[in-house]
Parts: sequence; structure tokens; C-alpha cells
Amino acid sequence: MIYLNYNNLDAETQNHLLSVSKEDVENKFGNDLKKYAQEHHLDYDALLNEEAIKNLYAYQYVFNI
Repeated sequence: MIYLNYNNLDAETQNHLLSVSKEDVENKFGNDLKKYAQEHHLDYDALLNEEAIKNLYAYQYVFNI
């Protein structure tokens, strides 16, 4: 088995995983993030993107070759 992190993946795979991570974060914390962004006058999309990137580093990528 080969263990990789997010930085070891190609750009296309990174973009796909980022979109999956955004959906995951939005489903789990969307309402809380919207409320936080509104209270602190932040851009919701930028905040979502930042949290999605943080979420990516919690994943483990395992490939069987």
C-alpha cells in the first residue's frame, strides 16, 4: 500500500477532492459557518473554502497498486 497526503496528488484529483470536501463541510457545518460569517462580516465562500482545505488534511489517501 502507498500512503499519500493531499499535496502528493495531481491538480485534477486535488480539485475533485476539494469539491467533495466543500460539500462535506457544508453538509456538516453549513448553518454554523453562515452564521459565523454573517456575525463577523466575512465572505461565506472564502470561509467555506478555507474550512474545506483544512478538512482535506484530515483524510487519509490509500492506494493499492
